[in-house]
This record gives sequence, structure tokens and C-alpha cells, in this order.
Amino acid sequence: QLSANVVTGKCVTYLDTMLLLCSSEIIQSCKKVLASLQKGHPTFKPTLAIVQVTYASDEDLVQKLNQNFAEEIGLHVVHICLPQSSSEDEIVGEILRLNEDPMVHGIALHLSENAYNSKVLNAVKPEKDVDGVSDVNLGRLVRGDTYNCSVFPTASAVIELLEKLVKTIDGKKVLLVGACGPLEASLQCLLQRKGAMTMSCQWKTQQLQSKLHQADVVVVGSTKPKEIPVSWIRPGTTIVNCYLDFLSGKKYRARGEASLTTLSNRPDFYSTAVPSAVGPLTIAMRMQKNMVKTSERWIQSQQYRQWNLHCLKLQPLSPVPSDIEISRGQSPKAVDVLAKEIGLLADEIEIYGQTKAKVRLSLLERLKDQPDGKYVLVAGITPTPLGEGKSTVTIGLVQALTAHLNVNSFACLRQPSQGPTFGVKGGAAGGGYAQVIPMEEFNLHLTGDIHAITAANNLLAAAIDARILHEGTQSDKALYNRLVPVVNGVREFSSIQLSRLKMMRINKINPDTLTEDEISKFVRLNIDPSTITWQRVLDTNDRFLRKITIGQANTEKGFFRQAQFDIAVASEIMAILALTTSLSDMKERLGKMVVANDKNGHPVTAEDLGVTGALAVLMKDAIKPTLMQTLEGTPVFVHAGPFANIAHGNSSVLADKIALKLVGERGFVVTEAGFGADIGMEKFFNIKCRASGLVPSVVVLVATVRALKMHGGGPNVTAGAPLKREYTEENLQLVSDGCCNLQKQIQIAQLFGVPVVVALNVFKTDSHAEVDLVCEIAKEAGAFDAVPCNHWSAGGRGAVELAQAVRRAASQENSFKYLYNLELPIIEKIRIIAQKVYGADDIELSPAAQSQINRYSQQGFGNLPICMAKTHLSLSHQPERKGVPTGFILPISDVRASIGAGFIYPLVGTMSTMPGLPTRPCFYDIDLDPVTEQVKGLF
Repeated sequence: QLSANVVTGKCVTYLDTMLLLCSSEIIQSCKKVLASLQKGHPTFKPTLAIVQVTYASDEDLVQKLNQNFAEEIGLHVVHICLPQSSSEDEIVGEILRLNEDPMVHGIALHLSENAYNSKVLNAVKPEKDVDGVSDVNLGRLVRGDTYNCSVFPTASAVIELLEKLVKTIDGKKVLLVGACGPLEASLQCLLQRKGAMTMSCQWKTQQLQSKLHQADVVVVGSTKPKEIPVSWIRPGTTIVNCYLDFLSGKKYRARGEASLTTLSNRPDFYSTAVPSAVGPLTIAMRMQKNMVKTSERWIQSQQYRQWNLHCLKLQPLSPVPSDIEISRGQSPKAVDVLAKEIGLLADEIEIYGQTKAKVRLSLLERLKDQPDGKYVLVAGITPTPLGEGKSTVTIGLVQALTAHLNVNSFACLRQPSQGPTFGVKGGAAGGGYAQVIPMEEFNLHLTGDIHAITAANNLLAAAIDARILHEGTQSDKALYNRLVPVVNGVREFSSIQLSRLKMMRINKINPDTLTEDEISKFVRLNIDPSTITWQRVLDTNDRFLRKITIGQANTEKGFFRQAQFDIAVASEIMAILALTTSLSDMKERLGKMVVANDKNGHPVTAEDLGVTGALAVLMKDAIKPTLMQTLEGTPVFVHAGPFANIAHGNSSVLADKIALKLVGERGFVVTEAGFGADIGMEKFFNIKCRASGLVPSVVVLVATVRALKMHGGGPNVTAGAPLKREYTEENLQLVSDGCCNLQKQIQIAQLFGVPVVVALNVFKTDSHAEVDLVCEIAKEAGAFDAVPCNHWSAGGRGAVELAQAVRRAASQENSFKYLYNLELPIIEKIRIIAQKVYGADDIELSPAAQSQINRYSQQGFGNLPICMAKTHLSLSHQPERKGVPTGFILPISDVRASIGAGFIYPLVGTMSTMPGLPTRPCFYDIDLDPVTEQVKGLF
């Protein structure tokens, strides 16, 4: 019947029935596919957002049809209805918002005809463009990449319709009249792929009558002008009118017009209203060809991706150039390329320049079912003031694993503080041919995390003193009127004020209903200035800020007090950044920070001061790890930078967790603990592992012949001074005597039940006999293996033996355990660390320390882990005592609490939280070339 030359009205009705059945079949197919997808991914909720700028008369029908189809197949549809007067920028702004919404998987546009332009169409992300209107999707279609592209649904509907009506499209002459844009381009490609010969023209083409007579099929893309007679169409021609595109935003059914149906040469072709079903068919094609396919692609994109890493080649020189020369001699990959190679999605990174990017925490949710890789900690023996190369070993190890053994690996490092960079130690990007590049970007500012911490820390410090001043100079009523002001005739509590009321057990939400007593309790924190523990911070070594007086201006009305500055990385906010597991967890921890006590001995928190939300805002970007790369193009996360002698000395939990997912089950994440194993490693296990729940696989213990000679009785090692000949000439006796420190550090690691691999960082002055002696003693002391490493001079190739040993050790049984039970009293936990880790006979508490312990226990903080603040230059509290000191009493001068970070930190001896500059700081050598803008002198 459909092939008849004249299609009767009855036939048209049959045609509509056929189209409805076709649409129904497609919908049922979509329903099955989506049900299957959701069965495998129960939390997946496919969502289509429709941005609609139409006349009110169109809105109801558009929404109703989309909603009906969506409900039928299990799809969620969100309509964003913009007013007809919306500007181009307003439409684009809404599209960009939807692009970034992870809960939206597809975007469709229902706009007025004049709103369809390149800027608007290309604003839609190609992967969310379910109408195939962007240049990227059209380009993929032209190229033949049909799996990765969405096709304009009206074009798909035309093809579907023709295949039902015409025996075969192959060999047919198809004329597209009045079609343009995505419809024309899509139809040309689809028809030609079906074997049709296509022509395209506009209504005003001079040869239109001739072209119409040649065509077997005519596809009408816009309104036929009145001056074009129907008689120009050859009898028997199949005509498809898709002008009244359901998705165009024009009126769906105009009286006297037909829509995407087939007719023969009828005199009333454009005068008879045909009840067409093509609107549903077009939506059905969008759902099947595009939205379902988009959902499938989205599900696939969320799965773990195998790495396709392109490692960079190294050509080591001898003698080894300076660190900055080596860094500049390598051309790093663009960070978006690196991100793609390791399986990150485009919307999971925020690029900072060419070589670094923040990684969004959403990745953890995407890969939550992915098994973790192996977790490796790099620690060290008690170091010299020069450092023994833990960062260099960490980077050399991951370069060896990935670039030379083809094993996925990630390095997770702390962000360097500006203090050491411009002070004595210099940068912390590694060294030689095992470093993070570009090293000047790594060492200077990076992505501004430390600045964010400084800003947040000092905002809280300012809030403390301001609150003391205002409470001391105002009545309860005046304070209340300022804290809860009337705005536009309305007085309301802020959310954080409501939280405070709830904590105070005042269950009222109307500010006008509080009693005088409740108002007094609400407005007065009654901070005792003598108990303030929160200090201002600065990321510069400045000894003259160790003790200051604040509030001396007349405007502060005599509210002055003694205070101090700490180095920024000693801020509790830095510790929180390193230990937090999510944005909500960070906000909760920030609110819990205790800054002082009130005059009744109760703790005062950041939440009490009402500053928690503001602190979270300042830290919202800092919480994301920064992605960089090694000299050999392997990935590195740089995140957080707490000092190990005055904080817990480890990079972030979040960086480790993300990296463990990315490397895959057989991969390795290598992270570093600051200073010796007695400090950084002990805190890693007892504090960081408790916060993260992660279990380490191996400890790599870094040693140097130089440091062992110092512990064996060698002369003092001073930064900036030439080494004595004992360190540059073979001396087996000094090495043998000094290995006691190495043996002790191995024993400390064994307390936690983790296998130890000793990495001997070899210097050119070390003899073969000295190297062999160290490795032999280390194995006798219980190390799983001990290997010499030459990564500084040879890159990853110089650490292959270490990488192989680490892989073997990681396959061993692991009996990891914590050193102490959190339920023990604070004093007992301190004593266990002092005796079992440091080797002290006992501890001695100052009266101030004892008083603080009593107070923290009474306040309910006694079950927190311990973070000892102690010199890194000795196992004892005395920096000059090398080797393995014994017979000493460990003095605890003070005890402080980082409640937000979640630990108690005793100060051992005279620990300073603000380093000072030496006589000749590193900044003497740091300079900037004004022509090339290159940094010089960093090391």
C-alpha cells in the first residue's frame, strides 16, 4: 500500500500507525539497554537536560512528550525553560553550567530559529551533545566515527522512515531542498553511506525544477515558497517533509501543514493537515541513537582505564650538571596529555599553566570499586643537616618502576615550604636525574596551596583577637544586634549561628525569642587570652617573629598581648589538609580546631567563632592534589607539606588514595615521610594510616655512607661548609660504627610489622667496600634487602635494582600493626614512643606539660594519637648526640592539641616552630633573568 503512487488519507493514517509502532519498538529497545546499564551500575541515573527558549504555546507539548518518553525508558529529564528574551550569552552560560554538572549526561537545545548559531551549538560539550549539533560531532560523523558521535535526531528519523517506505535507498537519487546546518550535513553523510546519490539546493536555486524531476526522493528542510508549484515534483516521488522539526522550537503543528511524512504528487500536498507521528519518532531516535549511546559511553568512560604512558628519554651527562640545568634540559609533556595517559578524564583536571594541574576529588567516587595498588613508604636514617636524598630516592624509584620495568607507579610528595627553599636546605624536587619538573615551579608557589593555608590561618587569628576586643567593649545587647543584625526588616541567624545555638542546647530559630541569659551565653565566648594557642603564620624563615606583641595601636584600646608567628607549614590547617579524606571531612575538621579556652576552662573552636565556612572557602581549591611529572615523564602528586619535626611530616591522604586507584591493582604508590624513620615514619603509621585506613606494603629506608660516618663518630657536617676528608675518603671503621643508627631504624620499622628495603644513596666519593659493608650489615639487621642506588646520576635506570627489590618485598606477607592503642592515657602513649622508638629510659613532664595533659584529658581529647615535635638530627632530644643514644630522659616541655587534625603534639625540649635564616641563606644565589624570565640559582 505504501508503495502506491497515490497515498490516500487512509494510507496516511496507516503510515502514522506504522511510525508509532516503530517509535514504540525503539523505546522498548532503549528501555532494555538502560535497564541493563543500571543493573550493572545501580547508582547511575541517566539525565537529559533540555534547554528551552520557546513560546509558551510550545512549552507544554515539548515537555509532555519528552517526559512521557523519558519515564517510559527510565530516563530523567530536566527542563530549563529560559524566557524568550534570553540573550545569547545567557543561553551559553546555562549550557556551560550544565556541561560542568556531573549529574547531567546529555544536553538538548529547543531554541528559537535565530538562536541557533555556532557559538551556542558549540558551547555544548561534544560528549553531552545528544542532538549532534556541535562541530566536533558533525566532524566525527563526516569522518565515519559513528560510535563516538551523536547524529542529528531528525536526520536519523528521516533515514528510519525511508528504510520503512522504500525497498532500498541504495542507488536512489535524493534531493535535499531548503535544508541547512546539522540537518543537511547529517543527511548528506547518512544517505551517502546508504549508497544514495545526494543533491542539495535551496528553494531559489535556478535549476530547482530540473533537480526535482530527477529525484526519487525529496527531503524538504524548510517551508516551500508559494511560488513553487507542486507540479514540479515528478509523480511517484517520495517526499519527506521535516521542516516542522519537533525540536526546532517552532510550532509543532500548524494548521494546513504536514510534518516529516511521505506523500506522492498530491495537489493538496501542503494544504491537508496530516496527523503525523514523526515528533515521537524523532524523540525516539534521539533516545536510542544518542542518549542511550551517550549513557553507554559515559558508563564506559567511568571505568578504570589502562595506562598508555609515553615515558620521556634521559641522556645523563657526566659530570652531572646542576639540578636546574637538568630540569631545563628536559621538555615535559603537557599536563593534559599526561592526565589522559594515566586515565584521568578531561573534566577531572583543572589546568594551571602547561605543566601542572589540580585533580578533582570526584575521581575517588568514579573509581571507588577499583582495587588499590601497593603502598610504599620512603623513610630514612637520622640525617645530616644536608639531607640524605629521600625525595631523590622516591622519584628515582618511580622512574625505575614505570619507565624501565613497565609497572604503573605514582610518586606522592609534599609541597616545599618557601622557608627552606630560601633558607639553608634549598628546594625539594629531588635532584640530579631523579627530580620533578619543572623544578622551579615545584619549589616556588606551585598552585598556591600554602598561600591559601596562610590566608585561612590568619583569618582565624584575626577573628580571635577581634572577638576579644568586641566582647570587652560592648554590652550583650550591642553584641547581639551586631552579630544578628536586622537586614531589610528581617533578623535571622546564619546557619553557623544556628549550629552554635544547637550545641548550646538552645532550640530556637527566631532571634527575637531568646532570653537575656540565652543572649549572653550566645554572644560571649569569654576567651582567656592567656590560653590562646592559635598563632599567625608566614611561609618565610623569620626568627624575629618568634615572640611579638600585638594590639599596641591606640585603636585596640589596650587589648595587647604577647604572641608569635609560626612557619605556615606548621599550621594546623596544613595538618588537616594532609589528613582529610573529603571536602566535608575537611570542613568538619576546620570547625573542630581548638584555638583557646574560655575563662571556665572549656575549649573555644573555630566553629564557635563562626569562621568555619569562610575557612573552607579559602581551602576549596587547596584540597585538590597537584599533578606534575618526573624527568622521565612519570606522574607525581604534590600535595600538602607539614614539617616532620613540628608536625606529622607526610603528604596528603587524598593524593595517596587517588594515586592508589589510578595505578591499578598491580601498580605502586610511593610516598615519603619527612626526616628519619623515628619521626616521619612513626607519624606516618600512627597518625596518617589511622586517618586513611590504608595499609603500607613496604618501607624503603634511605641511608648514605656520609650520614653513617657521622653517626660513627665523624666530624660535624655543616650546611654550606666543605666536607671533611673523613667523608670523602674510604673509612670502613666509621661506616661500621655508624651502622648502629641504620640498625636501629630498621628495628623501628619492624615494630610495625612492615618489610624493609634499604636504599643506599650512593655518592661518587663512596668506595665499593663501603657500599658492600652497609648492604651486608643492613641485611644482617633484618632488612628484606639492601641495594645501592645511582638514580642521581643515571635516573630511573640507576634504581632498577631497588625497584625489583621493592616488588619482591611487596609480595611478602604483611603483619602491619600500630605501635600503641589510642585508648591508653596520653602520658603512656608518649612514653611508648620515647622508649620503643627513641630509646629513652623514660620521659619527664614539665608542670606546664602535665597541666595541659590533664586539661586535654578532661576535655575529652585523650584518645587522640601523638605527634612528637622533636629535633630530626638525633634519636634523642639533643641534636649533637649521634648514633643510637641511650640512658637519657626525654623532656616534654609543653603539650598542645591539634583537635581538627586529630592529634596531640608534645614539644620535646626547646623545639622552635619558626625557623631562622642562616648567615648566608640560599637567596644569595637565586636570581631572575629579566630577558628570558628564567629563574637561576635554585637547587
